[in-house]
Amino acid sequence: MKIAIIPARGGSKRIPHKNTREFAGRPMIAHAITAAIQSGLFEHIVVTTDDEEISSIAREWGAETPFARPEKLADDHTPTGPVIAHAITACKALGWNIDYVCCIYPGVPFIQVDDITCALELLQTSRVDYSFPITEFPSAIQRALRRQQNGKIQPFYPEYELTRTQDLESGFYDAGQFYWGKAEAWLTNEKVHRSGVGLNIPNSRVVDIDTPDDWERAELFYKVFQMEKLRH
Repeated sequence: MKIAIIPARGGSKRIPHKNTREFAGRPMIAHAITAAIQSGLFEHIVVTTDDEEISSIAREWGAETPFARPEKLADDHTPTGPVIAHAITACKALGWNIDYVCCIYPGVPFIQVDDITCALELLQTSRVDYSFPITEFPSAIQRALRRQQNGKIQPFYPEYELTRTQDLESGFYDAGQFYWGKAEAWLTNEKVHRSGVGLNIPNSRVVDIDTPDDWERAELFYKVFQMEKLRH
């Protein structure tokens, strides 16, 4: 059995009601739920939350909320791993025989069904515990700079200061959209990045939405993205 788990706590501080606020005509969390449904991969799509408004909206859009997330797993500092592990344990208590779990974050309006499918295939054909989308840094990470308190700039890696960019290895970062994992891995291995394989996706589909400015920029990008999809 394959299930999707969407961790969506209430109480967002930087963007109030982030998971239920309307983005492009639907609640933000609905984008994640819809993509999961359209993929046709999941026997269950579960939202784990401590917030009744999120629960209600999740059910309206086709997800399940068979349990409430404990308060101790719903603060600002709780990492994703324990939340997913708790959800898997709760679902197993319902009698579900779970093989693969896809953790899909709730604030991912740019998520693509094809990416979810390809990442699952990548996991199933690789000897790893996890798979997730990554994207390339726009600049060489070996040429990164740090700014000191006095304003002076220093390279993080002085040995690469004079190296041509084209001679440096490309760096990638986590797109922060979703993570496929074997059910048992979620329960025993929290080191997703060290135990996974990456699905490379374009930078144009990777947008962090953490501040009101991010939200406005994402809405503009989304309009352009939809127009491009219609053209093709």
